[in-house]
Amino acid sequence: MMQYRRFGRTELSMPVFSCGGMRYQYKWQDVPANEIPPDNQQNLEATIRYSVECGINHIETARGYGTSEMQLGLILPNFPRENLIVQTKVSPKQNSQEFREEFDKSLAYLQLEYVDLLSLHGINTWELLEESIRPGGCMDVARKLQAEGKVKFIGFSTHGPTDVIVKTIETNQFDYLNLHWYYINQSNWPAIEAAKRHDMGVFIISPSDKGGQLYNPPQKLIDLCYPLSPMVFNDLFCLSHPQVHTLSLGAAKPENFNEHLKVLELLDRSDEILPPILEKLEKAAIDKLGEDWFKTWHVGLPTIENTPGGINIYVILWLWNLAQAYDTIDYCKMRYNLLGNGGHWFPGQKAVNRSYPVGNRLDELDLRRCLAHSPHAAKIPGILQAADRLFGGEAIQRLSQE
Repeated sequence: MMQYRRFGRTELSMPVFSCGGMRYQYKWQDVPANEIPPDNQQNLEATIRYSVECGINHIETARGYGTSEMQLGLILPNFPRENLIVQTKVSPKQNSQEFREEFDKSLAYLQLEYVDLLSLHGINTWELLEESIRPGGCMDVARKLQAEGKVKFIGFSTHGPTDVIVKTIETNQFDYLNLHWYYINQSNWPAIEAAKRHDMGVFIISPSDKGGQLYNPPQKLIDLCYPLSPMVFNDLFCLSHPQVHTLSLGAAKPENFNEHLKVLELLDRSDEILPPILEKLEKAAIDKLGEDWFKTWHVGLPTIENTPGGINIYVILWLWNLAQAYDTIDYCKMRYNLLGNGGHWFPGQKAVNRSYPVGNRLDELDLRRCLAHSPHAAKIPGILQAADRLFGGEAIQRLSQE
């Protein structure tokens, strides 16, 4: 049986799993409806029906997900509207009228009279926050949509740094947020705590993909998470925290829900099940990395803005640690090769830029000043070099750029 949690001050009864809408659509760009292959639409509709049958009645999509909204519009009106929680997301615009036009397009594609949840999609920087909440900005438009009955609750989604997320929460203008947080990356916990203080709903983005490509885990991670699968372990870890209300499952087909559903019968025993696995994971990391590095690698690291060459030292060291501890090489390669190509969704540069005239930035840049507060300043440049040798490859695009 599906379990539900109060979604903060929205008072919505939110299933602990949500059906994310970025994996089953036909294309990342809008196309005419008659270009949608029948088998693609049939698969999407089967996925939505199975989701609802399982009690996962929160359907989440975005204007930036190409044909997702249009394809959902061919199935969602077949369900009793009061039985669904529908969320879409629209990116902030400098011209707030463009934001309104994009939302109107979303609603028309969905063939609904209203959405339950509207997110400002990607408040990732201070500039986007200011642009969103300034007088006459996108939040003012969202409030008008709310007054018109086209939106019930307003939130934001973010891939940004924790301080930007916390500041956005503290404006107290949003009812809920979508953010990244899972076992391998817990840096946004202060934002979740801030959301709890403001009684906001908390939706976790992509726990299985961004949480380590757990649908295709390395054998070492499988062994460490036994008797659970890595996917079930991560779900249980996230949901063992009552501050977390729902995890997005980016299902591409109906059967993608099944492994996640195993978590439901484990939730009331998380205090018993998780500690032995957590102990194994921590021991494996310490054995490979050393206890001092494991506990203090992140201390005193500079921001991207304060690092010569814009190198994202924090992310590179984080990926290095994961690869060393858990053999998550494919995941780390994918994330590493987004650097330099992810914009504000995944900012910063690689340690080595092969397109640079001389080739190796670390041979040219003096990192001593920016690492002055790190207890590991002497060894970090060498790790950055080693990480590039391990992960470096062709640039990777975000899915929405493909």
